Amino acid sequence: MCDERKHRGCCREWRVLVVGVLCGCLTSMAGAQVPAGDLSSPQPTPNGLPNILDALHQGAALRVSVLNENKKRLDRQALAKLHCDSPYGTLYQTTGSDSETMFLGLHLCKYQLDISAVGYLSAHKEVEVMGYVDSIQLEIILQRDPMAVSFDATGSADALMSEKASRETRRAVRALQEGSLRGAEKHLQSAYKLAPSSSKVNFLLGYQFFQQQNFAQAEAYLTQATTLDPHNAEAFALLGRVENIRGRPDEARAALERAVAANPGDTLSHTLLGDAYLKQKEYAKAREQAQLALEQSKGDANATLVLGQAEGNLGHDREAIQALTAYLQAMPASPQAGQVRDIISELQQRASNPAADSKATLQSALPTADALVDTSKSKLSINWQPPGIDEAKPSVAADVVCPSDQVIERAGAHARELVENVGRFAAIEDLLHERLDDSGDPTGRELRKFEYAANVSETSPGFLMIDEYRTQRYGINDLPDDIVTTGFPALALVFHPTMRVNYEMTCEGLGEWQGQATWLVHFRQREDRPSRIQGFKAGDSTYSVNLKGRAWIAADSFQIVRIESEMVKPMGQIQLLAEHSIAEYAPVHFQKKNLDIWLPKSAEVYLDLRRHRYYRRHSFDHYMLFSVDSEQKVHEANQNPHGPGSTTPRKRKYWPA
Repeated sequence: MCDERKHRGCCREWRVLVVGVLCGCLTSMAGAQVPAGDLSSPQPTPNGLPNILDALHQGAALRVSVLNENKKRLDRQALAKLHCDSPYGTLYQTTGSDSETMFLGLHLCKYQLDISAVGYLSAHKEVEVMGYVDSIQLEIILQRDPMAVSFDATGSADALMSEKASRETRRAVRALQEGSLRGAEKHLQSAYKLAPSSSKVNFLLGYQFFQQQNFAQAEAYLTQATTLDPHNAEAFALLGRVENIRGRPDEARAALERAVAANPGDTLSHTLLGDAYLKQKEYAKAREQAQLALEQSKGDANATLVLGQAEGNLGHDREAIQALTAYLQAMPASPQAGQVRDIISELQQRASNPAADSKATLQSALPTADALVDTSKSKLSINWQPPGIDEAKPSVAADVVCPSDQVIERAGAHARELVENVGRFAAIEDLLHERLDDSGDPTGRELRKFEYAANVSETSPGFLMIDEYRTQRYGINDLPDDIVTTGFPALALVFHPTMRVNYEMTCEGLGEWQGQATWLVHFRQREDRPSRIQGFKAGDSTYSVNLKGRAWIAADSFQIVRIESEMVKPMGQIQLLAEHSIAEYAPVHFQKKNLDIWLPKSAEVYLDLRRHRYYRRHSFDHYMLFSVDSEQKVHEANQNPHGPGSTTPRKRKYWPA
């Protein structure tokens, strides 16, 4: 909690002004710092190539080109992991726009090279460096992950789309590939108005709602896509998945039969159809589909699981045990592994008892490609805000172990740099405020433009302060719906060494954001630690807020590029049922000081407050960096009253971006 006497000096004003002032504290106990550890890593050289060891300038070179299954340049960033037991350990590189990366200064060793990218299966190769002047060039071909949805399906009606509709569709596809569902929605709605009879546009809308777990809407658009184009195999396959999740095996089977008829080479459709046959106890057909899937993709784990269940229910115990054992070998950490072991045990007991009915139905039936979703449980405002942090988990590359300690330490080092190097900065802020109905459609819209300024400092060891204000005087009543939302630079400070001890942090794996390889780190407020990032004050009462969220951290630079957060639980005391924020960061270059600083580029906020729902988008540009003496900053922060949206103009030297 903030000390009221120090209110303006200690509080980060990440505020939603409802009743009185809602204030987010960013204080921390002095001395609660965590050692930063070894933060050494490959640094870029002037020519843009990484220098693996700062002290090493000679050695072998390894250039890696990453291609897709068609031997074309990969359309997204890939992560290259190079390991040698001695003397280097593990090195990480990411590919550039040419889908290549280079390791320099390598000494004699037999290296293990792993290449991974979201949406593709990982590839492994041994590389031996036998000479100090070797120059090795490798082409690594990645095979598409069979569970990944392709956006290449195009209906026959799409040829009649206007250029503008085609352009909006391409933009939507790009947004979907980058994981931006809201960005895709904007372009898809525009495309749909221009080409409502496009099978592809309907398919993409279906996929968007599928990702949002709005399966009723997904079904409607996918059904329309298949009606417009009976040969749209991708739409039929995704419709089958939706029907399967909704517990409609007959409809799932019908859609998946159309999918394999339209595209017999789709491994996933065969696997899903086999699973649908399992649910209807048509075990011979299930086995046939699993075998077809395995013929097309050797060792596909989901197809192996379907095959094992089908063989077991047909009374072929030996074949069933063999298939299910192969599944466990391929997927030892699968959530279904325990159930698979139970089935194997059941089969072994049955095989050891000749008197038993060898064709008795197995007790277990497992989900395969899609995890079952409890659609009967009502979800809070699912149609108007993004899925919850723990509901929609982004895709991560398979078989890539996250260097958790290094990722969290390096991200924390950059958060510390923000405090130590930034001081005060200003920007032009554009605000979009929308009132939403239950389905998420705007019922009212207001725009504002401000001169935004922020002061970031560590006034004493372990005591962080972010003071935010606008250089335009106004009152609360002048703001849309009397709501102020600020505090976006502070979200990244979750990783600051003085703050991260208050959170449980887990690296979930290698993901992707806007074509860039990123480590995904999940964080959640610890129950045994104080909540210092955010709090709400209503009247004389102050309420601490426990946050959970996810950060996207660049795999090459370890800069935080995106953070998504939400409250751990609703706050009924002040009628705040949901607060979901998304902040994106980008480097801002200040030419006069030759300095790059990562600052908020945009921020989105979703609020369910007083039985009303709101959406806000803040955009920042025209950054300026101010030169202010540290003592002056502390003095001004404590002496000058910064209202909810104003500051007294001062003379400062500044450097525009």
